[in-house]
Amino acid sequence: MRATTHTHQRLGLPGATGLGVGAIVGGGILALAGVAFATTGPSAIVAFALNGVIALITVCSFAELAARFPRSGGTYTYARRVLTVEAAFGVGWVVWFASVVAAVLFAMGFAVFLVPFLEQVALLTGGEVPGWLGSRLALVAYALAAVGFFSWRLMRTAAGRGQWETVGKVVVFGVLIVAGFFALAGEAPAPGALAARFRPFFSDGFTGLAQAMGYTFIALRGFELIAAAGGEVRDAKRNLPRAMFLSLGAALVIYLPLLFLIVAVGAPGQPVTQVAAEHPEILVAVAARSFMGPVGYWLVVAAGLLSMLSALQANLLAASRFARTMGGDRTLPPRYARLAPGTGTPTAAVRLSAIVVAFLLIAVPDVAAAGAVASLIFLTSFALTHGIGYLARRRAGRPDGFSTPWFPAVPVVGGSACLAIGLYLAIAVPPAGILAALWLGVGAIFYAICLAPRARVVHASSEGMDPHIVKRRGRRPVVLTPIANPASAETLVTMAKALAPPDVARVQLLSVVAPPERYDPDELPRGVRDAQAVLGGALSTAMEVDLRPEALITLHSDPWGEIARVAEATRCESLLLGVGHLDDSLMTGSLARLIGAVDADVVTLRAPSEWTPAMARRILIPSRGGRDRSPVRARLLGSLGRTAPRDVTFLGVLSEETGAGGRRRARRDLERLAWDEMGESAHAELALGDDIAEEVARRADETDLLILGFHRSGRRRAVFSSLMLRIARATQCPLLMISHRRGSALLPEASRLIPEAARRVGSG
Repeated sequence: MRATTHTHQRLGLPGATGLGVGAIVGGGILALAGVAFATTGPSAIVAFALNGVIALITVCSFAELAARFPRSGGTYTYARRVLTVEAAFGVGWVVWFASVVAAVLFAMGFAVFLVPFLEQVALLTGGEVPGWLGSRLALVAYALAAVGFFSWRLMRTAAGRGQWETVGKVVVFGVLIVAGFFALAGEAPAPGALAARFRPFFSDGFTGLAQAMGYTFIALRGFELIAAAGGEVRDAKRNLPRAMFLSLGAALVIYLPLLFLIVAVGAPGQPVTQVAAEHPEILVAVAARSFMGPVGYWLVVAAGLLSMLSALQANLLAASRFARTMGGDRTLPPRYARLAPGTGTPTAAVRLSAIVVAFLLIAVPDVAAAGAVASLIFLTSFALTHGIGYLARRRAGRPDGFSTPWFPAVPVVGGSACLAIGLYLAIAVPPAGILAALWLGVGAIFYAICLAPRARVVHASSEGMDPHIVKRRGRRPVVLTPIANPASAETLVTMAKALAPPDVARVQLLSVVAPPERYDPDELPRGVRDAQAVLGGALSTAMEVDLRPEALITLHSDPWGEIARVAEATRCESLLLGVGHLDDSLMTGSLARLIGAVDADVVTLRAPSEWTPAMARRILIPSRGGRDRSPVRARLLGSLGRTAPRDVTFLGVLSEETGAGGRRRARRDLERLAWDEMGESAHAELALGDDIAEEVARRADETDLLILGFHRSGRRRAVFSSLMLRIARATQCPLLMISHRRGSALLPEASRLIPEAARRVGSG
């Protein structure tokens, strides 16, 4: 993550567990118990228990990933280190929205529980209860006020403070459960009478049970919020898994006895399904009044207020941390990664999350709808987490610390269960499925238009800085390096090592030999012997730098066309070419056509035979700013920066006539580019002059490596601009030119076009 190196680790095991308990306990069951009983009757107890089993399985995947990646961001952070940048954005977009929708649910729940309190205050003051007190508009106003207060609070204080709501509601639930069992013991109903209260156990069969599970799954989530703030937890590898299991266990210890008591003593004289249908949003309070009188009712109202507030705070906190982490990775705009001085809180991320919550509060009609949407989103995110955990274990082995038992059965069963319930819920409650689909559609468009270039660059930079990420992402890139001149072998091998992530990538050395005029079966052709000698020297150099490449010798009369053919056959990600000089005929002829023929990132190096990338301590990158982002360059700079400190300068050249505003914009764009590709290790400079090539050449005299980037204009067209040719002719320092692959621009008939392009290369 590039957001910041300024972290505030303030949470120990009690604080992390308190964060999870605050998010899980109370809010979900108080808001949704009535919905569950109205849907499936007394079997709501089974619905919560089954959800508890699924949640416990899900905690196993979360705990292993938290032990492997003990950083803030939760599921998004795990996705970013295991999946592609596009998939990681999709996961982050989902889990951020999940916390936002959960905050909507608890803000609405707070408003519902506030109404009876305000009505009682109105009666005690001798007045009448105003009709508008419980209106839709009033409920939205109460919810918005709560969101505003906690947003202000989160912008002023760091995580882990203000646990009084959590402690208070746990005490109240404990009192309710003890009082309920005392009431049951005092009543001492006959076994048959008690059993009658649980009949019919399934009021709507399996369909009702499944729907109740979908509605109420969110009541047992919240443990993942601990992972979302993982970077703020001390001894995270040890404390994160323990806090997740403890918080979920505390919720089940409270929920299951309470649900049993609601049926056993909370609805005397009438079926619990009927009571729940009449009071879906305050069923627990009505049930408590049955066995504790008015004191029980008001205890639940108080617990409801505390529960909704603590859960609201926890979800706003998690949503802001998701937004902050994504901003640091440029999968959201980077301003959301900034921390306020003094408090260390991501104020812009908090503000963004609060705005989205406020919008949804106005759009979502009631608590049941909010619960369905939230459950669907969380089920989707948890299924994704199981998949990420499975891939991480397969690709990287067991982590240090907690590891999921009975692998791979646990992630497979857990992910399948989450997907099954989520699909059923999307069908049974169409508005939930529609809203989720709309959110994903908006995210895809937003990413493609506004975020993709910067996100891909930061993604590539992280691969260069940490090669293990490449392995966890399941990539096996191939770097193809043709070698013809033994003098350049060392330079090309060491550059290939810089381009290839260690222990993951394959480096393919290639020598193309012209076929002999006459074939003698008793003697190797002279060209093959020479190629063996060249590749033998290259392999010796590779062994010295701890590289294990593959070597290939082919016979072909057209070396350029053969390189294009082998590049296609090996599906190489990068093609590294070494050239002794760059004259106009090469750059606009054979080399240009080769670059146009291959679907790979092409890196062209001009350097003295004794030069190696280790000598590149001062690197100069002429750039146009934000339009010049290069994932290949970012990956290379990350790799070079991993081995030794580098002085990297991104240089922009402006006309002397450029105004002050234009200069400020250019510097800002250049600084953003430098930060995205190299972080704090790079800096940006602006120079004024009317001749860009002359200014670059002047600065190149003081650098160890000059890197130029260019884009292909298409097949059969020259790819080198006249400016690049002038810079190449005017400079003598080592020069690296990077051209990006076309990717999706390669047409389906590529298998036909590549040989054709190779033939044209040869004819040039």
